[in-house]
Amino acid sequence: MRFFSTRNRDDGIALSEAMARGLAPDGGLYVPASLPRLEADAAAPGMTLAQTAGAVLEPYFAGDSLQDALPDIAENACNFTVPLTPLRGGREPLEVLELFHGPTAAFKDFGARFLAESLARLNPAGRDKTILVATSGDTGSAVAAAFHRRRGFEVIILFPHGRVSPRQEQQLTCWGDNVRSFAVRGSFDDCQRLAKAAFKDAEVREARDLSSANSINIGRLLPQIVYYALASLDVARRTQGPASFIVPSGNLGNAAACLWAREMGLPIAEIVLAHNANRTVPDFLESGTWSPRPSVATLASAMDVGDPSNMERLRALMPDEESWGNRLAAVSISDDEIRARIRADYSAYGRVWCPHTAVGAEAYMQLPVELRRGHHWVLVATAHPAKFSEVVEPLIGGEIAIPPALAALLALPRQASEIDSEFTTFKDKLLER
Repeated sequence: MRFFSTRNRDDGIALSEAMARGLAPDGGLYVPASLPRLEADAAAPGMTLAQTAGAVLEPYFAGDSLQDALPDIAENACNFTVPLTPLRGGREPLEVLELFHGPTAAFKDFGARFLAESLARLNPAGRDKTILVATSGDTGSAVAAAFHRRRGFEVIILFPHGRVSPRQEQQLTCWGDNVRSFAVRGSFDDCQRLAKAAFKDAEVREARDLSSANSINIGRLLPQIVYYALASLDVARRTQGPASFIVPSGNLGNAAACLWAREMGLPIAEIVLAHNANRTVPDFLESGTWSPRPSVATLASAMDVGDPSNMERLRALMPDEESWGNRLAAVSISDDEIRARIRADYSAYGRVWCPHTAVGAEAYMQLPVELRRGHHWVLVATAHPAKFSEVVEPLIGGEIAIPPALAALLALPRQASEIDSEFTTFKDKLLER
């Protein structure tokens, strides 16, 4: 399979090269020449997450230098649980897809670990490679964990100063060794702008072999298709019908993975993108006008994105923007609604949501009753609530148990530098060794 930039369909490259580059030279994002269609029996009942990854992603790896390594990559990267648990006591069938059981307690672990395993096999001699990542909270820690102490890799993390939770910041800055963290005085969009500028700068490219570990990297996005496959096939086998998903959304990588999964023929019906007060995507679906804007800070900080990069991939998949409203929906949820939903669902069901999952839970409750009852819904739970204790614990009136892996990271010392949002400042740091 060949992969093309969203901005140029003339020059296709192999998957491994697209992973290594991260971003296309013209600034576009890599997409496959076409989305493969899965056979009905591609993923058999009882398959593990790793086995499902091998089956679902095989067409993307066909003919690539990593093709034979795919089973091993999947086995090493996808070695934690992905439970699909019912919301007991609700009036309509709703299940929760828990994606926070990896080493950094967030769904970003899936893509980061898969990408690290892939790039390590593309760099067997341990040549110096720089993984540059802009993060609104969870991506950076997942990437740091995946690449920490891997020979031949340096990780550089950009995160918005003061705009991530204290425990998220701890996870971004506790690594040392081959991981450098920069707190940028600005927003996530500023961090993303700095990262993209680095890829375009000739002097930086000459000095460093750069790759990205944001969801702009195709190697981050592809493994996210796998948990939608696992969940939708499980629902279909039990209910003889498709699953519908509520996806908390920011930079649209998770949304793109769900849409690609449906286009591949997996049993997925409705897709609702749940955004916080950053309304760029909901406003686009209402008006038909794409108007990126500066992000605003919210309780669901990892989704504070005003100019989501993966919109390019969605537009490549759905170039006829008039039909978007028939293929997905998007809603915006306020901080007050996040707080109210965390309180309400803890009281009613005993479930504790992180602020991002609460955005999805509130989006679900705002669906028309007939739509909720007419589909089998799956709420995508993107992070463990312990990562946001300062928000959640006062709302539920109690402490949240900290997963052991997260507790270990919280005990480490912090190591980070604070910089302004000018590219010249970051470029100087980037060129340092």
